[in-house]
Amino acid sequence: MTRIAHLDGHLPFDHLLSPQLHYRNLPLLTRLVSNSPLPDLWETDFSRLPGGLARLRLKARRFAEQHLQPLSAEIDRAPHLAAGECHPAVQALLVEAGKEGWLSYFLPAPLGSLPWAATTRPPIWACSLVVEEFSRACGGLMLLLSAHHLGCMPLLLSGNIKTIMRELLPIYRSNLRGEPHLVAFAITEPQAGSDVEEGHGAEQYKPGVVATPTEGGYLLNGRKCYISGGDLAKSMTVFAALKGEGMESWTCFHVDSHSAGVAVPRTELKMGMRASGAAEVEFVNVFVPHHRVIGGLRQGWLINRATLNTSRIPVASMGVGFARAATETAIRFARQYTLAGKPLIHYQDVQLHLASMVAETRAIRSLVWQEARHAWQPRQLHASLCKFHVTDRAQHVCEMAMDLLADHGGLHDQRVEQIFRDVRLTRIFEGTNQINRLSLIEDWQGHLLDDRFTVGV
Repeated sequence: MTRIAHLDGHLPFDHLLSPQLHYRNLPLLTRLVSNSPLPDLWETDFSRLPGGLARLRLKARRFAEQHLQPLSAEIDRAPHLAAGECHPAVQALLVEAGKEGWLSYFLPAPLGSLPWAATTRPPIWACSLVVEEFSRACGGLMLLLSAHHLGCMPLLLSGNIKTIMRELLPIYRSNLRGEPHLVAFAITEPQAGSDVEEGHGAEQYKPGVVATPTEGGYLLNGRKCYISGGDLAKSMTVFAALKGEGMESWTCFHVDSHSAGVAVPRTELKMGMRASGAAEVEFVNVFVPHHRVIGGLRQGWLINRATLNTSRIPVASMGVGFARAATETAIRFARQYTLAGKPLIHYQDVQLHLASMVAETRAIRSLVWQEARHAWQPRQLHASLCKFHVTDRAQHVCEMAMDLLADHGGLHDQRVEQIFRDVRLTRIFEGTNQINRLSLIEDWQGHLLDDRFTVGV
């Protein structure tokens, strides 16, 4: 870099503000306690990741930028497809995602695709890193790939080696061969949303999908709705009450989507994450054999809660990805758009605005990582807190981006409006943020009612 000096030998003040100062010209002792300019806005965070997770994140970023980002706007604006239809580009993406291991990374090789270097940390942390990178590129395609892991989670959390080998392993191997097998997670019913997300609501639950004992297994009847990926899934983990009983009898069944009696009458025309279908699924005398009861009879409520405690931290990471994308978009706009002859980035109030967005994004990422790094046994209190707080703040960051872009923020080409539509859904699914607040208190409630409980030490 050329050093431009005044006649008195001092550097111009503008040069002092440059991020390209020659740190190598400083004395060695000074360089040891000083940081050189960063190549990336978020490099400080990412450079602190353990090696195995750092490499996984970089791989996820490359895949997202190569395969998700170029499709994002096209798929978001594509006409609404009928149930069961799949955009050709999305079908090709699923094949590629399967081959590269993005549909099988909750188990290490040879069972799955998680690198052994990443297995020393909780899989939830690995998942959170992948989800952030995918969300940054495209919310809808991220959900299409990520909801599959939600569907697989009851099979994994059943704790039964036979179930994992018989039900989950063939799914993983099919995906790795490039033959997509998505699994949907089916709990929500037309008359039961919050009922199945939080204990107090469950007390009032009236079964919408009922399992009736029959020779060799069970017959499922009823309807599920808003099932992410349910239109393209080859199988589903379906939660149903046993005939004549309530939520206490909830049982998980692994259902082949091509079974007689399974129908997907429609998918919803959604506000955001449009690349992932939200399907209505009907069950009419659908036979499920005994060996496809997951985790045992009447264990559905516990498996459901364990699944949500596992998934809510990665859902929070969706918010981080959206906040990051919004911040990066706002910075690019501020550099390119001029006001009174100079770029917006040179105005201090714009700099203050951007600084708040960066700080919010890094803060919510820190919360996600704090919870994820200790999530070998994810707890409801921590998972729910992480989910509602991070997604609430992420939407705030996206709103700040729209404020900065003003009229331009509503244009499709700027992408901020798409990010805003996507981030809003994170505050609804996996339990609304209000329900997650109640879940936090529910997990804590036994202690709060105990007179011996202390708020602090």
